[in-house]
Amino acid sequence: MLRLAAQTLRHRTGGFLATFVALAAGVTVLMTCALLVESGWRHQGDPHRYGAAVAVVADRDLTVDGPTVLGETERTTVLLPERGSVPERVAGDLADVHGVHRAVGDRRLVVTTTAAPELPTTGHGWSSTALAPYRLVSGRPPRSDGEIAVDARLAGPTGLAPGATTEVVTGGVSRTYEVSGVVDADGTAGGRAALFFTDARAAALDPHPGRYDAVGVLTAPDADRDAVLAEVRRIADAAGATAYTGDDRGLAAEPESAAARSLALGAGAAFAGYAAAVVGFVVAGTVGLSVRHRRRDLALLRAVAATPGQVRAMLLAEAGLLALLAGAVGVPAGLLAARQVRDALVTRGFLPDDFAVRGGALSAAAVVVTVAVVALLSAWTAALRVTRIRPTEALGEAAVERATGGRARLVCGLACVAGALSLTVLTGATDGQTALGAAMGMLYLFVLGVALLAPWINQAAARLLRPVLRTVWGDSGYLAAANLRANARGTVAVLTALVLSVGLGGTVWFLQDNLERQTVVQSREGVLAQYALTSGTGLPASAVAEARRVPGVIAATGVRRTSVVVPDRLEPQTVPAQGIDPLGADRTLDLRVRSGSLDALREGTVAVSTARADAAGWRLGDRARLWLGDGTPVTLRVVALYERGWGFGDVTLHRRTLDGHTVTGLDDRVLIRTAPDADAEAALAELARRHPGGQVTDTARLTGELAEDVAVSGWLNKMLVTVLVGYAVLAAADTLVMAALARTRELSLLRLVGVTRGQVKRMVHAEQAGLLGVALLIGAAIAAVTLTTVVRAVTGAAVPHVPATGWATLLGGTAALALLATVLPVARILRTAPVEGMGVRE
Repeated sequence: MLRLAAQTLRHRTGGFLATFVALAAGVTVLMTCALLVESGWRHQGDPHRYGAAVAVVADRDLTVDGPTVLGETERTTVLLPERGSVPERVAGDLADVHGVHRAVGDRRLVVTTTAAPELPTTGHGWSSTALAPYRLVSGRPPRSDGEIAVDARLAGPTGLAPGATTEVVTGGVSRTYEVSGVVDADGTAGGRAALFFTDARAAALDPHPGRYDAVGVLTAPDADRDAVLAEVRRIADAAGATAYTGDDRGLAAEPESAAARSLALGAGAAFAGYAAAVVGFVVAGTVGLSVRHRRRDLALLRAVAATPGQVRAMLLAEAGLLALLAGAVGVPAGLLAARQVRDALVTRGFLPDDFAVRGGALSAAAVVVTVAVVALLSAWTAALRVTRIRPTEALGEAAVERATGGRARLVCGLACVAGALSLTVLTGATDGQTALGAAMGMLYLFVLGVALLAPWINQAAARLLRPVLRTVWGDSGYLAAANLRANARGTVAVLTALVLSVGLGGTVWFLQDNLERQTVVQSREGVLAQYALTSGTGLPASAVAEARRVPGVIAATGVRRTSVVVPDRLEPQTVPAQGIDPLGADRTLDLRVRSGSLDALREGTVAVSTARADAAGWRLGDRARLWLGDGTPVTLRVVALYERGWGFGDVTLHRRTLDGHTVTGLDDRVLIRTAPDADAEAALAELARRHPGGQVTDTARLTGELAEDVAVSGWLNKMLVTVLVGYAVLAAADTLVMAALARTRELSLLRLVGVTRGQVKRMVHAEQAGLLGVALLIGAAIAAVTLTTVVRAVTGAAVPHVPATGWATLLGGTAALALLATVLPVARILRTAPVEGMGVRE
């Protein structure tokens, strides 16, 4: 059977080309997703910052107990948005472990040097040089508060040397330091440059008093490594931290690597899930249609004594060979596409520069096997119809296929539609990630339901469209309606692919547009201040007081952006938050408070968006338990509920609640409102000059920058939907080409019985107009229901924003490609003489 399958593929290249294209494109898409997941799994960051340490104790994630299911408590681990810290006493506990030579606490300070402002740099205490280890290249260690040592990456491009001076900005303040020495770690100490203060100075500058960013453990030469690590893990667990060893030390040194790893794993897995569903729909439809187009050949084999098992084996061998060939093309293409996606993600700031596409063998094996299994199952299912009939009936059965499916298919299709409708209720009753997940489930259930019910949908549409088609295209329209009704089952793959492309594209793309629009609109309408004082290095709390003293300023509010972890119905969520000084905030911000008041915001209290409060089950006056960005648990009293959570974050805290719990401890901006007749621009410009990197901008410009940031964050989802919709449309066009070329004998027979070439063309145009109209109508209806439901649940807007150009592009592009995929092959067929066409194999 394998040899026969190979010969069939060789002699029927054109017939199998469409199936091969669908399989190869599917392998490419899935390979890209799988490589992203595998690369994220292998990404560990750069451990050389702690190269000399056998273990690093740090707090980089939070594990939260979830609901109990069947007696088991589900636990969810989330990355801390503000890197956590460990108490200083942990270093002492670790130093007392038998076999530990030293336990060195490392402070990580956010610093900027005027000598190299564009070079990412971190500040540390001098004792942490032992963890790399660093060695002195020149000069000596810092001995006073006014001295620093710099590493070779900072000294090299700037020319800094012992005795030179430079400005260092930390804590929002610029100070002059003298370089006492230059250190190096043989170029293996991580991607960021580093400078070193005295330990006392680093402790004074650290916004987390009494805590270390991490503690590195150095062992004695004769220590029992396993025993030491066991005790280190015990101490770390007791402190609520994690002991990182081996390559995992890079995740402790660079939490950005952990975030990049999480993004790659999460995005790759999510994309792979969606892609697998789309590829499954497309491949199943394409392979099934390819088998059905060969009914006459298969019937002939059955008539000359081929057993059902032999026919099925041949079809499975063909599908397997095609899957292997598709893997040979799709795997290298996926590797190339993954590198392009990686570059795009790095350029837009989603991934760090050191993130690399790694692996490939595991991904390739998983993807090829997955696609091969789908192809084999599809071929097996499609072959059952032909191989179950008796040999004497085979040739008769080959001429006309049963128009609809069986009862099981009908029941399953109706169940999918019922399930999708029930999910509309769930989506409307929830919000946030729960609503988004329910909406995607609803979308795929709708599409699966359409795929199963497609034969009945096509037959019903043919009956309903018959008067319209006959009125517009005359006798050709009558023939078109008859063809649509008779070939209702043969166009299932086309209908499914078109519905999927329109439904998925219309939902995901326009949902992202609505979220971006809602964020920008709420931010623009909620900022009452005319000016904003900003700085790339952050602003100290004193900047607010200075702004309030400027003549003409009637209110100034410092805003500190962060994220917090809040409970949800299913699992905890990391949500954006802000810390503000409520004094005069009603003059600079309008969060559209619905109950309570921001005037009551104090330490120990919180204001929450109405959407987040509903998700967490909080009401005004409740005690809300949540976790700050560094993992600190707090229980706060809810004093206000507001609507503009998309523009300002779901949680608003008093700024003092965040003291010591953010990386920098600084404000991101100060919103300033002046009196209508005040001329304060010169004084505000002078205020900005007193802060490093400070500038005063119009708040309208802030909204513009926010729109750009939101668009960048939405690019990832739009890239996903573009690839998947593109694949679905390509598959639809591919299937239409295959279906059109398979009609050579049919169209030739029509011409032999007197139908003119023009009438045939009009008939084909009418068929495609009817099929496209039904597919676009159903896809648009699914997208409208899904989009409206999820937008209402997530943003509260009753009617989603749908740009006319977007719908025109989606529907017009899909229709144009589908029409071209039919018109061009049919035009080629009509150039063949009818007599010759009758001799062409089906």
